[in-house]
Amino acid sequence: MISKKRMFEIFERFSKSKVLVIGDLMVDHFICGHVSRISPEAPVPVVEVTSESYHLGGSSNVINNIFSMGGKVHVAGVVGEDLAGKWLMDEISKVVCDTNGIVTDTERPTTKKTRVVAHSQQVVRYDKENRDEINNEVENYIVDYIRTKLREIGAIVISDYNKGVVTKSLIYKIKQLLFETNSKVIVCVDPKKKEFEIYQNFDVVTPNHNELEQAVGREIRKEEDMILAGNLLMNRYGFKALLITRGEKGMTLFEQDKKPVTIPTVAQEVYDVTGAGDTAIGVFSLAMASGATFPEAAVLANHAAGIVVGKIGTATATKDEMERFFYKLKRG
Repeated sequence: MISKKRMFEIFERFSKSKVLVIGDLMVDHFICGHVSRISPEAPVPVVEVTSESYHLGGSSNVINNIFSMGGKVHVAGVVGEDLAGKWLMDEISKVVCDTNGIVTDTERPTTKKTRVVAHSQQVVRYDKENRDEINNEVENYIVDYIRTKLREIGAIVISDYNKGVVTKSLIYKIKQLLFETNSKVIVCVDPKKKEFEIYQNFDVVTPNHNELEQAVGREIRKEEDMILAGNLLMNRYGFKALLITRGEKGMTLFEQDKKPVTIPTVAQEVYDVTGAGDTAIGVFSLAMASGATFPEAAVLANHAAGIVVGKIGTATATKDEMERFFYKLKRG
């Protein structure tokens, strides 16, 4: 689906391409250790902590993956006025063109997911968050920021984690803005809403298996079920493409008036799937902004996801890793 020469042509354009990411900015907090005893206070393991780390999570991880590939990235989202928000702003400022699209909301905390991991197994996760929808004033600020960037970007990613930023109202306002400006910017959506009609006429939507089931309202057990579901969404909502991420089964790409194509996974070893979807949509959108076709972008996204699942925690893939990975596969 993509030659070595063509891959390098797309890679060469990464540094000149810009993507705007809109969505739920989060902190991924990992506490790692080992367990050797059970608490005398309750039947729970006692984790003796050996390390602690913080990472860009949610939409922030999409941003980080685009940056790691050499792309330029803008961001729109919300953080709280707290220590997590300050850490997030400091880290994001290292990878984005500017932070003017980020709103600090004094009435909500910065979303932080804390995972306690022992012996490479997650023991528990606890979240600090407020999932109330952002207000009209914040929505309008984000839309105004998008307006200022439309002429310089090649793609938009709407990264929804159901934390309150990607409201139905915001989506409709973005659609209206794109219509009013007659923008040709590619819009890629990582969906969380069950009602797929709100994504109607966006260019690309990238549901996973569970999100696909929710969108069509039925269980998907067989390959034929998945094909029928994908075609149903394509015909009903007018997407230009639908990229279904399927874990160990790879990805399946649907395009208008074409047969669906399944791209097998290229992961050699799977240690942690955390953030693999962020990597996929980040690389996919950057490839589209760089002039790739839908199949070419899907292959590159699949390669990148195959790299990050071989790493522990919230991770990114780099352009150098992609090049080495591609050569290795071609030789094998």
